[in-house]
Amino acid sequence: MLGTITDFLADWYLVTKSLHVVSVISWMAGIFYLPRLFVYHVEQVQAGSTTDAIFQTMERRLLRGIMNPAMVATWVFGLALVFTPGVVDWSFAWPWVKAAAVLGMTWFHHWLGLRRKEFIAGTNTRSGRTYRMMNEVPTVLMVVIVFSVILRW
Repeated sequence: MLGTITDFLADWYLVTKSLHVVSVISWMAGIFYLPRLFVYHVEQVQAGSTTDAIFQTMERRLLRGIMNPAMVATWVFGLALVFTPGVVDWSFAWPWVKAAAVLGMTWFHHWLGLRRKEFIAGTNTRSGRTYRMMNEVPTVLMVVIVFSVILRW
């Protein structure tokens, strides 16, 4: 049974890798855009207004329609790559560094989801500056991930 699964993963390696890259790109697009929406939302929109409702709709659709499925797909295809024979050598530091950064990216994703709930409840207390600063978190994590995978430290 295990041999059949690893054979399948090996045979489908390039497809899995391609789907992983597409998923990551989709996830990152949303993870960069949602905090920017929050900046505009907090700085330009009056709570309870029609524009507030529009922003909430855009934020919900981005998170639920793009980011959540892309995050799940990134994890599924990433784990498939991890279990593909010969792809990851855990004796090196790079897969551990990448894994930590992916966990950080996942934390950030959920942090954004909690902030969206605050906008819905009308309890957001964070400034546009806070969201601008937090928007640098995925950039740093992305650099760590890319350099880890490409340079294989």
